[in-house]
Amino acid sequence: MAMRKRQLWFLIPLVLFLIIIALFYTRLGKDTTIVTNTSLNRALPSFSLPSLGNPSQMITQAQLPKQPFLLNVWASWCATCKVEHPFLLQMSKTGVPIVGVNYKDETKDALDYLNTHEDPFILNVQDKEGSFGIDLGLTGVPESFVVDDKGNVRQHILGEINEERYNKQVLPCMTALREQAADAKIREVCQ
Repeated sequence: MAMRKRQLWFLIPLVLFLIIIALFYTRLGKDTTIVTNTSLNRALPSFSLPSLGNPSQMITQAQLPKQPFLLNVWASWCATCKVEHPFLLQMSKTGVPIVGVNYKDETKDALDYLNTHEDPFILNVQDKEGSFGIDLGLTGVPESFVVDDKGNVRQHILGEINEERYNKQVLPCMTALREQAADAKIREVCQ
């Protein structure tokens, strides 16, 4: 009887191991990314946040551009944001309006960063507590959102915007929005 119990205890880890292997096998080749687009095709969440350059001035939706623009969430402590920054400068120099959301950062650090590396933003707000980021469905930084002239989020870009992503994702979406394309076309292009 004692020998049989020992054999059963030996089989339990083996059975668990086989179950785990079977679970991994069933997921092979399947997309495992999780994307939360809670803001997509909805109005930009309402906010009242301090201006990065003048914390006593509160910024709301009323001050946002009345044309399609890119909302970029960034931080001075973010390594990928530093990689993305030169391309944001390029975009702004070609006339792309970019609104910055400085996320969970110290004001001095953010301003020092922009003074050292130039400021691509037409407007920059602080989200020190991260509440606006939560409302946006932010998963990390950097992340960007293409917003139409009515204040609706039309595209959510996770991670760095570089030349390839800009040409394949952002530019077609912004072009469709500027041309006032049909909503079905905008949804297709801005996915």
